[in-house]
Amino acid sequence: MPKSFTYRCALVLAAIAAAAWLPVAAAEPWTDEEAEILRSLSLNSLESLPAAGGNAVADSPAVARFGHRLFFDRRLSSNGGIACATCHQPERRFTDGLQKGVAVGMSKRNTPSIVGAAYSPWLYWDGRKDSLWSQALSPLEDPNEHGSNRAQIVAVVAADAAYRATYESLFGAMPALADNETVDRVFSNIGKAIAAYERLLMPGPSRFDRYVEAVTAGDRERQAELFDADEIEGLRLYVGKAECTQCHNGPLLTNHEFHNTGVIAFPGEVPDKGRASGVRLVLADPFNCLGAFSDASRANCAELEFVRTGPELVGAFRTPSLRNLAGTAPYMHKGQLATLAAALQHYNDAPPAMIGHSELAPLKLNSRELQQLEAFLLTLDAPLATAGEWLRPPPD
Repeated sequence: MPKSFTYRCALVLAAIAAAAWLPVAAAEPWTDEEAEILRSLSLNSLESLPAAGGNAVADSPAVARFGHRLFFDRRLSSNGGIACATCHQPERRFTDGLQKGVAVGMSKRNTPSIVGAAYSPWLYWDGRKDSLWSQALSPLEDPNEHGSNRAQIVAVVAADAAYRATYESLFGAMPALADNETVDRVFSNIGKAIAAYERLLMPGPSRFDRYVEAVTAGDRERQAELFDADEIEGLRLYVGKAECTQCHNGPLLTNHEFHNTGVIAFPGEVPDKGRASGVRLVLADPFNCLGAFSDASRANCAELEFVRTGPELVGAFRTPSLRNLAGTAPYMHKGQLATLAAALQHYNDAPPAMIGHSELAPLKLNSRELQQLEAFLLTLDAPLATAGEWLRPPPD
């Protein structure tokens, strides 16, 4: 073997060995502009809970305790075996780990988390409900979920001595239930109680939030303790090249809007029209903000009164929060994507929509960048900022 070749190999090996002993270069500091963006994504920037649309008792602790009992009560179903908590499981961040929810039957879409849902002006993937209390009513009568009806639900509350006494202490005397309007009034109050409980379900600070605190304090040592190099690069991609903040912004990492992202239809089904159908449903809903059972004035129903409509809503779905992604797979409105890596690859590829027009453009991230972006997203996992007593069935 030529000496020159041997000499060159020795130099290369020596350089590699020397590099192994060199300290890893410190991450570039965040600019003031970047730090401000990070602060806008932190839970420290989360504002106080907004007023509950149409629910005058939303912040009553006594009503929340009543709603807590109702949330875990399996009697509020046609077969006596399904509760709200059947699909919204506390240990899974109030999701169920399935592509579509399974209760009395199989629901039409994936079970979204209700953690932090009190901040959203629209509920469900298609936004067909405009308040937590109105949304709480829908599963009770859905034939594939609780499979019951409002008359039967009201009868359960009226016939149970403890429930009846609690109801009357909160909403006044139980009426005779002689007509549909009276049943609807009691039914709406049941939804308002469940919503009062759900308003307590809040995300807790994650490793990302602690990292932002370190950035704000200018504590480089603490930043290095909290995030490794890949997580930092993933965060840079999130706020930069990947443009995630176009939709996943704010401290809950959602703009609460509707977007067509070209997700393929569920196997064997026609493409879902999404918000285009949901907006018609919410406008016709007797339990919406402008309805007779809402406690809101017309002036407080601007979201509904000036709701956006148009062909761009075909195939569009509500932007979910990215907090606690690790525990809420599978992803998308019908659980079409099983893993976070698959979801990121979908956005990277940006396939054309099967219905409507996709808003995506290919991200053109390489495999290392996709791994770094995923590494950052996993830092958003955290225990809920909700007392443990609310995360388990109430004592008998």
